[in-house]
Amino acid sequence: MADSLILKIEGMDCPSCASKVEGAVCSLPGVENATLNYTSQKLKLEFPNASELEPKVTRAIEKLGYRIVSQDAPRAAPQTWWQTRKGQLVIVSGALLAIATVLSVVLPTYASYVFAAAGLLALAPLAKKAVMGALAGQPFTIETLVTIAVIGAIFIDESAEAAIVVFLFLIGELLEMIAAMKARRSVEALADLVPKTAFLVIDGTVREVPAKALEIGDIVEVRPGGYVPADGEIVEGESSFNEASITGESIPKHKGSGENVYAGSVNADGLVRVETKATADNNIISRILQMVEDAEASKSPTARFIDKFSTYYTPGVIVVAALIAFVPPLTVGADLSTWIYKGLAILLIGCPCALVLSTPAAVTSGISAGARQGLLIKGGAVLEAIGKVTRVAFDKTGTLTQGKPRVTDAQTFGGDEQEMLALAAAVEAGSSHPLALAIVNKAEGLTIPDASDSKALQGRGVQALVEGKTITVASPRYANSLAEISDANMQTIHGLEASGKTVTVVLRDNDALGLIAIRDELREDAKRATARLVEMGVMPIMLTGDNALTGKALADQLGIEVKAEMMPEDKLNYITSLANEGTIAMVGDGINDAPALARADVGIAMGGGTDVAIETADAVLLHEKVSDVPALIDLSRVTMQNIYQNITIALGLKAVFLFTTLFGITTLWMAIIADTGATVLVTINALRLLGYKPKS
Repeated sequence: MADSLILKIEGMDCPSCASKVEGAVCSLPGVENATLNYTSQKLKLEFPNASELEPKVTRAIEKLGYRIVSQDAPRAAPQTWWQTRKGQLVIVSGALLAIATVLSVVLPTYASYVFAAAGLLALAPLAKKAVMGALAGQPFTIETLVTIAVIGAIFIDESAEAAIVVFLFLIGELLEMIAAMKARRSVEALADLVPKTAFLVIDGTVREVPAKALEIGDIVEVRPGGYVPADGEIVEGESSFNEASITGESIPKHKGSGENVYAGSVNADGLVRVETKATADNNIISRILQMVEDAEASKSPTARFIDKFSTYYTPGVIVVAALIAFVPPLTVGADLSTWIYKGLAILLIGCPCALVLSTPAAVTSGISAGARQGLLIKGGAVLEAIGKVTRVAFDKTGTLTQGKPRVTDAQTFGGDEQEMLALAAAVEAGSSHPLALAIVNKAEGLTIPDASDSKALQGRGVQALVEGKTITVASPRYANSLAEISDANMQTIHGLEASGKTVTVVLRDNDALGLIAIRDELREDAKRATARLVEMGVMPIMLTGDNALTGKALADQLGIEVKAEMMPEDKLNYITSLANEGTIAMVGDGINDAPALARADVGIAMGGGTDVAIETADAVLLHEKVSDVPALIDLSRVTMQNIYQNITIALGLKAVFLFTTLFGITTLWMAIIADTGATVLVTINALRLLGYKPKS
């Protein structure tokens, strides 16, 4: 069985850095799987023997000029760009460039030396990376292209252009680093939402302890205005909790004893005590962080294609540049310096920075934007697949509906309605069945008499002695066998059942007192969400284990198809049968949905669902809103549009400058602008996604 290892690497600030490290590590014998997230700077790999291979992996990474740091090391304080080594190098080389420019006017004899010095100073770290990469088996890197071009330019007495080229390249790298730092901080900010200390209750006394020291089962006190330090369940008190930091939902939720609260949420007004249900390493914030990090490290099919393409593209650029530089002079006697100059320009134009950045920058921004909106997407492949969905299958209970049945109708056949409800609640008190809870909740505030000798009637109802009388809460069919129910009342019952409601009849001895109708109501946004899906060209369908009448009644309200009376294996088989009809998504929240979630092309879990559903799913909706399904699809489509725009920018600018170079129009500094400019445009375009807001 393979061991897993996570290493934190310092100094990576662009996808090309990540590609070099990945390539060097994956080439080591024994490494089975390696994924690298350049945003979080973490390398995760699997191999059979961690103790033997870890030193080799560390050496391979350090040979490339990067450094392994401890994951437990305190996070470095945020730096402004001019405080970084790269920023300071840009400032120094820029100053030397300015001095050389002034000298070119007043002392032109010495200007070329200063230009050369400025170029070589700025080139030094790039040349070092190029050499280290070559020694580590990665000879065809972006740094190699720039190093050859700059040294070649100095060799043919174009030191001014050499200095400008490397200066512009450094600016492009600096902008990439700033973008990576911004993305990194937006993710790391999640970790700061959990308080560092907690108020632990021990034997009735309260003392402040580090939140990391909390264990499952501890009781903590959360005061008004304080943050919840760990996931848990309220055992005393009630309050409103603002969960905007977790789900993005700004409206506080009122919660009381027995309800779950999450680390990082804010206690608005009441004093509560909470029993912890997760440690600091496994609370909801930690899980979200891990999901986002894993997602950003997971490459989309487009990204994988571009990575593979780049492994052939970069050496191809070197070959083409060499042919352009030397073939015309050797075959037709063309001027050597002129064609070497053109070859060097081709090297710079061919730098794949923007192309390599085009997809991961957009995917990282898209996943981060989704997380901010409560849409957790587990990887670039998932993000790409969601936008291709043609059909969405929804579980009914807890997904399209609220998952909490409530009494919609209470009607007596003669007598007092409140008395009937009180008698029904007396029989159902103590039961955890959802329908029983709905009846008890409806009778809240009434005087509930004591019941005895309670017994279940084998799927037909429940019965007990109340005030010396036998009270039965039963299905209409069974009730009709015990007491006479008029045709008019039976017609009312049939009408309620046809509208998707579950009807129970309350009897006292053999006298039918009345009926209670119960239904799990649709979520408020369900109808709007399914209509939006249809507008987007996506066909929604409801899958439910309920009877056909209930399923049809709710589906008719939504205007969608329904498949009723389905067992978990039926849902799985149905999803399998749709495999040839396009990309299929399944939305669910329960254990019984897990097989179908796993089988669908994209499995989407409601955030309030079971851990099994959340772990199985490809995406999680923390808001628990049906409207987040079309938002998820829209985010995917917007992200893919952004990727195609980035690829067009990257390749389009290169194509234009390739032709202008061959015709002698493009200078070396213009050539590097083709690459740096494309990199800047791609980065800015990708960062636009961070401001994504779902359409209503």
